[in-house]
Amino acid sequence: MEIVYRALFVFAFLWFITRVSGRATLGELSTFQLLLYVTMGDLVQQGVTQQDYSVTSAVLAVGTFSLLTIAISWVNARSRRLRPVTHGVPIVLVHAGEPVFSVMRKQLISLDDLMAAARNQGIERFDEIRLAVLETNGRISFFTDSAREGAADPPTVS
Repeated sequence: MEIVYRALFVFAFLWFITRVSGRATLGELSTFQLLLYVTMGDLVQQGVTQQDYSVTSAVLAVGTFSLLTIAISWVNARSRRLRPVTHGVPIVLVHAGEPVFSVMRKQLISLDDLMAAARNQGIERFDEIRLAVLETNGRISFFTDSAREGAADPPTVS
């Protein structure tokens, strides 16, 4: 029965932590945040299943991880100078239809991976891409000349 009480307490604590962390933090997880939450799960498991006889240690470990996550989010929101350190910066992968191979090598992105991402956006050839940017969340944004021209045309109402 003690495991049930431990599980109830830890469940309530994790529910509280996710509410305090905020929607922006939990809405779309970065790779780091995903690893952080998996690690928290492991820490909680030890406290619930009595491998570590103290629920307090699980709460302290998860609480510390959560406070650090909130602190990093706060720094991202408040400090323009520190944001590149804590959050990263977008990187140009394709400029004027030409892949920037030196950047792609540094980011470990192959030409095939880049083209697969482009095809997912309906782009068939590199020369259609005006700009491709590797965003800080790992996604690639594509900007094409046809997208710019299409945006200039007013919508027709029938």
